[in-house]
Order: sequence, then C-alpha cells, then structure tokens
Amino acid sequence: MGFARTWAVALVGLDGSMVEVEADIGQTLPAFTIVGLPDAALNEARERLRAAARNSGTPLSPRKLTVNLTPATLPKRGSLFDLAIVMSALQAAGDVPATGRTVFLAELGLDGALRPVRGILPAVMAAVRAGHERIVVSAANADEAALVPGARVEAFGCLAEVLAATGVDPAGLRRPAPAGFGPGGAAAGGAGPDGVVTDPAPHAAPDLADVAGQADGRLALEIAAAGGHHLLMVGPPGSGKTMLAERLPGLLPDLEDDAAMEVTAVHSLYRAAGRCTALMRRPPFEAPHHTASTAALFGGGAGIPRPGAASRAHRGVLFLDEAPEFDRGVIDALRQPLENGRIVIDRSAASAVYPARFQLVLATNPCPCGQSGGRGADCTCTPRVRRGYFGKLSGPLLDRVDLQIAVPKVTYGELAAGAGQGESTAEVAVRVARARAAQTERLRGLGLRTNAELGGSLLHGALRPPRPVTAPLERAMDRGSLTARGHQRVLRVAWTLADLEGRGVPVLDDVDTALYFRALVPA
Repeated sequence: MGFARTWAVALVGLDGSMVEVEADIGQTLPAFTIVGLPDAALNEARERLRAAARNSGTPLSPRKLTVNLTPATLPKRGSLFDLAIVMSALQAAGDVPATGRTVFLAELGLDGALRPVRGILPAVMAAVRAGHERIVVSAANADEAALVPGARVEAFGCLAEVLAATGVDPAGLRRPAPAGFGPGGAAAGGAGPDGVVTDPAPHAAPDLADVAGQADGRLALEIAAAGGHHLLMVGPPGSGKTMLAERLPGLLPDLEDDAAMEVTAVHSLYRAAGRCTALMRRPPFEAPHHTASTAALFGGGAGIPRPGAASRAHRGVLFLDEAPEFDRGVIDALRQPLENGRIVIDRSAASAVYPARFQLVLATNPCPCGQSGGRGADCTCTPRVRRGYFGKLSGPLLDRVDLQIAVPKVTYGELAAGAGQGESTAEVAVRVARARAAQTERLRGLGLRTNAELGGSLLHGALRPPRPVTAPLERAMDRGSLTARGHQRVLRVAWTLADLEGRGVPVLDDVDTALYFRALVPA
C-alpha cells in the first residue's frame, strides 16, 4: 500500500548515529515486524504501539506492517524509537502528511502519552550535527533537548498532539488523561545571555574555613584545584582527609559551555528520564564506596553499558576514600583513564566510549588500624602488615598522582584556635581562578585546559624551565627516587605553583615545593 520514512537516533555511549525508520505496508495477512537489530524492548513495542495509536484515534493499518531500522548492522536499544515508528507507519498508510527530516525521540504509553527517555541531550546533539534541526520530544524532555544550540525543539504531551501539529484533523483525535509526568515547561534555572539554561542554585559546597590546622593539606588542595592535579592523602582516622576532599569541588571554577555540555550529556544517560533540565555548571563530585565493582566505577550493564562513577566525575572530582580497601583490580584500572581521559568499554554488540578526565583524590589510613604514624604508640599492626596495607596501592598508580601528602592528627590547640579561622573557600577560589586564567592564556591554541594535561613535548620543549631550576629533578632521577613520569608531574606542579604566585616561569622554590609534595609518602 505505501512506504514512508522518519528519523530517530541510536546511542552507543555518548555517540549518536542517525537511524532511518522505514515503514512498509503490504497486501498480505496482518502482521507487525520490526527488523534492523532491535533489542527486546523494541520487539515488545509492537503491541504497545498499536494500542497507543488506537487510543489516540488513529489506529495503525491492519495490513502487514514491516518497520526497518537502518543501518541494519547498528544495534538499536530502548524505547526511544517508539514515536518514530508510529509516525512512519501512519505516514505509510497515508493518515499523516510526510514530516521530512524531523527527528522523533520519545516513548509511547498504551494511552498514547509521550514518556521521557534517557540520553535525550546526546541524541539531540547527534541529530543537530547530522543536519536535523527539528526535534520532537516528550514534554518532560523539553528542557533538556532545548539545551543543544541549533535545535528547534517541539515538545508534546501525547501522540494526538503530535498528529494535530502535523496537520491531522483534531476532531477525531483522543488525548489521554494526565499521567503524572511533568509538563517540562519552565526550567528550574534561568537563561543566560546566550539563551542556555543553567542551574541557578547549586548546593552550597562545604567551606574550607571549617578545616582546622592541616597547613600542608590546605596548600595541596589549592595546588590541586589550580592545576587539575591528582592528590593522595595519608593519615590516621579523624585527621581531616575526607573534609579536605569534600572541599575541593568548591575551589574549582564553573565549567565552560563545552565542558558543561559534556558533563550534562553523561548524566543524561545515567539519571532518571526527564531529570536533566539545565546544564551542570558546577564540577561533579563522585565518592563511590570501597565495595564498588569495576562496572560501578567504570561503567557496565547489559547491552550498551551505562557510564560509571569515573565518567560521572568527568571535569570534576573522583574521591576514593579508604583506597586500599578497594579491590586491587578495580583501583589499578584507573591507570588508563588517568593517562588519556576516557574509558572504552567493549561489548560483543558495540564499544562505548565515555569521557573520564577527572581529578583523582585518594585517602587512606597508614595501616589497617589507622594509628601508625607519628609516635605510633597505639598501632597494633606489625611492620609487615603496614607495608602490605599501603602496598595495595600499586607503584604505577601512585606514580600518576602528582601530590602526595601526609595528613597528621590535629592537636587540641589547632582545633580550638583554627576551626573557622582559616581562609574560606571563596578566598582561595579567587587565587585558583587567577591561576586557571594564566593557564588558559598560556595554553591557548593547544587544546589543553590545565597544567595537569601538559605533555612531555611541551615540558621538555617550549615550557622547559632554565637548567638551574630543574637541577634537583636531575639529581632525584640519578638517585632513582624519581621516574620519568614523576619528572613530568613535578614540572606540572611547579608550573601551577608559578601560576599561583603570578610568575611567568617556575623558579627553584617551585620545583623544591613540588618535590616535597611527592616525598612525604614512602614508596
């Protein structure tokens, strides 16, 4: 009888591919077939879609209906294709005018209501990149879809509204009763000067002024925030390791547009459908429990894997408290994303790639009982047990951590005199922002954001400090106490120290301080 085509998007990780949803109506016995590598959710959609169309006043053709999802070799998963399939079937039957290059992204309920789906932001981004500007989504996904520049988003509450907007006579259409899904109207935030909605009221971060004592810890936190460096803290229970880690996100500057879009896209795949309504401007903070599995930390799940904690911490902070208690294989798997800033998860059906350029913060006790260090009078662990406990953090992993500090117990004098008296988060954040601005200016045109991303070609080339400044590094390498990777990371920290002080190039004191923050924790 007829043939028609609509468009949808298939997501593999954050990568979206355009899918042609083709519908053909034949003259044989009634049937409804979906081909093109659909998953179980799509195969089960047939009766749901027939009911949705019938309850909206436009039943699907009783003839043989064949729907092909092209390209046929690309796996199609989830209910995101529901609306596109129904629209192509109704167009093939001649009940709906052709919609051209319009992309349809929504799930359908039995009553014809449009339901929100996960991953709308990366799906709309893929559609716009492919030249499809008109996007039809459910009302609950409207705010999220509208975050993509260049997208002309049309949001509806039910199939009947979509059909009426395409020119179908509304007299015969039926709208379902409200199902309790949000209207997706006004966003929680306000629109910026470019019209992009942002989160206006992020949760207040804990203040650095609450930390008593810990002068080294506060300085290391400032350096880490200014240069994007990884941090390891070793100290007994109650010394303030967790307090310091939780205050790192408050020192970081707001995310720029492209970084905020990346972060929001990752969380769009993870959060409940319809929950992303504004760009995430504040750097995320993820603190998984030490019982977390590899899939929980790096991503996993049936079919196309979802992002794990490491990807959700992209452009933010990944905090692993009690780091030696994590499974050895889990924590050693951090080496690759620490180097290249991404996670590749291979499955038989496809490979998903997620961004994972985070700041790693590790916190650990010096031994199982936690009382080793200082006089260690109360420690009940043998020397062998102490070495074995800290040895769970492998040398290659620690070599990738720029700042390694000891966090001693706080004395009563420090607690009484220091709590609430130190510099606040806002005061330190000003210096961090100034240092980040200096890095932005220096790295402009190189595709880099922070000193933590500097490579060896730059550190030994255009950004190499004078020979007298790097002399301590040469001696440390000759003694074998510093690896080639460690040499680069000390130089990165030295550049950050110079930026914090407003210097154009590191001096000897900067290199000495950077070496100090790698020598407090014995190998």
